[in-house]
Amino acid sequence: MTSPDQRQQMEQLEAKLAAAKERGAPKPRADEHYSQANMAWRMVIELVAGLGIGFGIGYGLDVLFGTLPIFMVLFVMLGLAAGVKTMLRTAEEIQGKQQAEPAEQDTPHSGKDEGA
Repeated sequence: MTSPDQRQQMEQLEAKLAAAKERGAPKPRADEHYSQANMAWRMVIELVAGLGIGFGIGYGLDVLFGTLPIFMVLFVMLGLAAGVKTMLRTAEEIQGKQQAEPAEQDTPHSGKDEGA
């Protein structure tokens, strides 16, 4: 039904499209280990920030009310809980990204085998 010239043109077009997709495909980052370290530091900073904010609020309330370090201990514990919760949320985000990357690479590209 199709002439050999049209078939050859289609094959050439498919080869050009495949080459263009390869050029446009994201390249693996050379500094991937740095991004993992950045995420680890992010999680540490989130934990320390939660503790620091809890300490500051608790100490401020203790000074304001003239109480024993009851508020400081209470808010440090709340800050620790908030920091751990934020760290877990970040860990889930990282895990989701790592699981999504192989899934995107494994999906077959539509249209490759449909013409045969």
